[in-house]
Amino acid sequence: MKKIFSIVLITGMTTMSLLAQNIDDALRYSQVFYGGTARFISMGGAFTALGGDISTLSQNPAGLGVYRSSELSITPQLFHIKTSAGFNGIKTDYLYNFNLNQIGIVANMFSENKESGLISLNLGYSFNKTNNLNQSVRIQGLNPSSSMTDFWASESNGFYHDELGDNVPDASLAYNNWLIDTLSGKNTEYGTVFSNYGDNYPSVYGQNVRRLITNEGYTGENAFSIGGNYSNKIFFGATLGISRIRYTSNYEHFESTDINLPSKFDSFTYTDHYENTGTGYSLKIGAIIKPVETVRIGFAFHSPTYYKINEYFFENMTSSFTDGASYESSNSPLRYKYALSTPFRFLAGAAVQIKKLALISADYEFVDYSTASFSETGDNYDYSEKNMNIKNSLKPTSNLRLGGEVRLNNLYLRTGYGLYGKPFKSGEDNSGLDYRSVSFGAGFREQNVSVDFAYSNLKYTQTYIMYPLDSYRDPASSVLATQRNMFTLTLSYKFGM
Repeated sequence: MKKIFSIVLITGMTTMSLLAQNIDDALRYSQVFYGGTARFISMGGAFTALGGDISTLSQNPAGLGVYRSSELSITPQLFHIKTSAGFNGIKTDYLYNFNLNQIGIVANMFSENKESGLISLNLGYSFNKTNNLNQSVRIQGLNPSSSMTDFWASESNGFYHDELGDNVPDASLAYNNWLIDTLSGKNTEYGTVFSNYGDNYPSVYGQNVRRLITNEGYTGENAFSIGGNYSNKIFFGATLGISRIRYTSNYEHFESTDINLPSKFDSFTYTDHYENTGTGYSLKIGAIIKPVETVRIGFAFHSPTYYKINEYFFENMTSSFTDGASYESSNSPLRYKYALSTPFRFLAGAAVQIKKLALISADYEFVDYSTASFSETGDNYDYSEKNMNIKNSLKPTSNLRLGGEVRLNNLYLRTGYGLYGKPFKSGEDNSGLDYRSVSFGAGFREQNVSVDFAYSNLKYTQTYIMYPLDSYRDPASSVLATQRNMFTLTLSYKFGM
């Protein structure tokens, strides 16, 4: 047993890779929700067969071949996310974020007035947000059955206290803050403040728990594309995608008790913070076939995106006791690098033009999340176990998107729907997780100027594990019900007509 008063301890992190690069990271950077122009969003992103929109450079680059003129567009967006967390009580957090969702240009290189052969060739560039990662969550309530200190004690079992820093760094912080300690007469088994380190078994819970989660960032793609029109029957294109990751995640876990415990424990706060930045490269090819004037069929293939990611990570912990003792421990901030390869994608779509009054479109997308994989970039770390966890937990899935547009002279009314399938295998905590979007919008066109507006709502419900426990006890978890509301405005100008 040990007793230390009012200390600040810095703990080295020699095995930080054990804590980072997990399934959630692989899925987060592999998911694509195809942001773009207001027209694209309002029609649910169902543009694989339609083309004629700058956003298609990131979806089906053959859509660039549909253009008959040059165009410039810019799309600001107001992003609003609401998350309700259930944990013996419900708290709802709101977050607003104003961002640039898309900006791009299409340049017509040449166009000939003929009916066969190569009729036109276009170059295009567009930046499109592929996922907005901003979120704020508050999980709060009383916990009558466990504590995060139980997780740290379980992690520590089998290690001497001077081995914790190299093997379970977060548990080492808990040890240095007097939240866990070795059992009397045992050097590699641990108890917590709630059982007075095993001297007053069983543990006495009922403490207040609060976890504040703040995520900021996005994934986005710079799409450099070329597309053409052959005989007004076949449209083709290719895109070099240069993707960017900007993501910061911070959570603060707080527990406090009003119960007079023999350990004199009062409260503790644990902070986990990491930042990811990265650049990835991919290639996309596609085609749109127009067998008859009113029907278009589209196909596209996206290669895996190969990211190189830089990560910055640190942890901090403070604790206080009713006898006036207080403690603080933290690790030395760590920076390291790794690579991530995301899954390939296959897309197919069909669109029907109903005279000049309306059009409808439908998309199918296949993606196998189990093929995402991490790799080292110079430190010789072995990612085989992490990649096996991805393969065993994630699975192939299908995404469906539908869109429609009605024309009333210069006014266009639009709506869309999207269903993004379940990425987790049966038996996983989030095996029922899918994403459903509903959207609508309107646009006004006058000669070479257009203004478009879209509203989109994306809903999903997931299980969030605050900390896992022994196999005979359920983990401390919360159900998060999330709604993303996006208000998007696009201003476009066509020239060279």
